Amino acid sequence: MSGLAAASGQFTVIIPARYASTRLPAKALADLAGKPMVVRVAEQALQSGAEQVWIATDHDAIADAAARHGIRAIRSRVEHASGTDRIAEAASLIGLPREAIVVNVQGDEPQMPPSIIRDVARELDAHPEAAISTAAHPIESADDLLNSNVVKVVTDKAGRALYFSRAPIPFARDAFAHHTLAIARATAGVSIPRGLPCLRHLGIYAYRVGFLHEYAALAPAAIEQFEALEQLRALWHGYRIVVATVNAAPPAGVDTPEDLARVQRAFDPSQRTV
Repeated sequence: MSGLAAASGQFTVIIPARYASTRLPAKALADLAGKPMVVRVAEQALQSGAEQVWIATDHDAIADAAARHGIRAIRSRVEHASGTDRIAEAASLIGLPREAIVVNVQGDEPQMPPSIIRDVARELDAHPEAAISTAAHPIESADDLLNSNVVKVVTDKAGRALYFSRAPIPFARDAFAHHTLAIARATAGVSIPRGLPCLRHLGIYAYRVGFLHEYAALAPAAIEQFEALEQLRALWHGYRIVVATVNAAPPAGVDTPEDLARVQRAFDPSQRTV
């Protein structure tokens, strides 16, 4: 692993925005009170203190929409295995140096708080030994802890990730001793023991550009494939990930028509029902 220096507080936001979407085609262009969703994402990012904000897209329509609203856009290839690969290509095309910090803000999260974008960038800047930073918030519900769709993370005392999992980690042996996961999900009496450091991982990342250049060459890890968690590849190969702990989760992104309707109501009060 090569050394990756800190970036002295400056960071760039890159927003990957594909045109194709299985459940919501062209969702990056979905109207939110008169502006495309991806533009709303960029406007949130611009409030974070980022030195520059770019939309990385594979389609002219998205690039044109960005230009109409004064947002910088860069064209990336259509064929990318992941958003991380698209971010890596965009960072190279923009010409960012290896030590630069890039925050990946998803193009379908128009309500991502600028404070969280800023927090993950600052966390990485404060840890020159790390290649990646991300965010998490405390879990208070046993249902969330036991839900495999909720990704958990355990950190060391310095806030560096030890492991990410869909399983309930850390596992409170005594408190959960008499419950299998199936029983626990259906048992109203199950609760999280006081002081158990449960953290829910949020899918926002900051990267050092040097790591992005190296990422494509990393072989997939078995733990990554079984857990279906891409960030485990970096941990398995020895890269450090630091975690910024925030108070609460941001509003959910847009994956379904129901999500889109919810976000449209949030941006346009006239669509809200009394």
